[in-house]
Amino acid sequence: MRGSDERSGSLFSYVDLESRVRRDHPLRPIREIVNAALAGLSMDFETIYAAGVGRPSIPPERLLRALLLQAFYGIRSERQIMERLDYDLLFRWFVGLGVDDAAWDQTTFGKNRDRLLGGDIAHKFLAAVLAHPKVKRLLSSEHFSVDGTLIEAWASMKSFRPKDGSGEPPASGRNGERDFHGEALANATHESATDPDARLFRKGPGREARLCFMGHALMENRNGLVVDACLTKADGHAERIAALHMIEPRADRPGRITLGADKGYDAEDFVNELRAMNVAPHVAAKARRSAVDGRTTRHAGYKVSQIIRKRIEEVFGWTKSAAGVRKTRHRGLARVGWQFTFTLAAYNLIRLPKLLAATP
Repeated sequence: MRGSDERSGSLFSYVDLESRVRRDHPLRPIREIVNAALAGLSMDFETIYAAGVGRPSIPPERLLRALLLQAFYGIRSERQIMERLDYDLLFRWFVGLGVDDAAWDQTTFGKNRDRLLGGDIAHKFLAAVLAHPKVKRLLSSEHFSVDGTLIEAWASMKSFRPKDGSGEPPASGRNGERDFHGEALANATHESATDPDARLFRKGPGREARLCFMGHALMENRNGLVVDACLTKADGHAERIAALHMIEPRADRPGRITLGADKGYDAEDFVNELRAMNVAPHVAAKARRSAVDGRTTRHAGYKVSQIIRKRIEEVFGWTKSAAGVRKTRHRGLARVGWQFTFTLAAYNLIRLPKLLAATP
């Protein structure tokens, strides 16, 4: 059963949370947009919790607001969120708890995550934020950039063992040793016993191979806000496939749109697919045998796209350093993908106060 998100003040409480948060606090415009987005998802929450019986659940709106605070403030675990929520009035105000309301147990996040995952709430929340009237006017519908980044899996290299079960397990005891000498490690023959969806991937020649996933983001070029995101298994073709998947719905409009990308996307099949969708491939050209020719590079807009596309690294930088997604805390493609998409929605929100203040 879905719990109510209505906040009721205590009869004997003398603390007014609304007056404790200063009027110019950056969380105020964020909370306004978050509440509007969550209100738009009310029917989705009703559907997800319709089959529930028994006591009312913790309202999903409060769970999501708490997870946003985790990303905003770089809190490492859900246990620490609840500790902070127990005494921090600002956190209570943002989440929607009264001064005397009891905070829930951190295990509630795990119990409700599968429900929110099944309803694809992360993508719907990202879309709801972008659809807000104050946010929608900040977006470009013509010029985009795309890129991918590696998200380290919550799995040790010691768990990467042959699929046929022939490998020796690590030595017993805490942090037991395992000898990789002379063993050819490959995704075709090995997989992680901890997270089978993770893939062994090397970012470049001479770089360390890690068990990881690959996150992808599509950014609009006007203000650098993320308009779509997805997570895939890590391989050499994932970036281009994800880019086509994310840009295709936006190509169905009058006029041509542009898509900026780095040299990793300079492949003939990718460029041809973009042109077939009426998308100008503003892809950084390789020094030799580039698929991008003078039809694209001769335009002034191509140079502008090459400058702006680098701002997508700011998205990944904040996601990994501030929001703590350099190494995921979850296992499985679906759960890690949910966390990645929701964190990028948090990135958009954290940038909105300054963008809205600068927009007349």
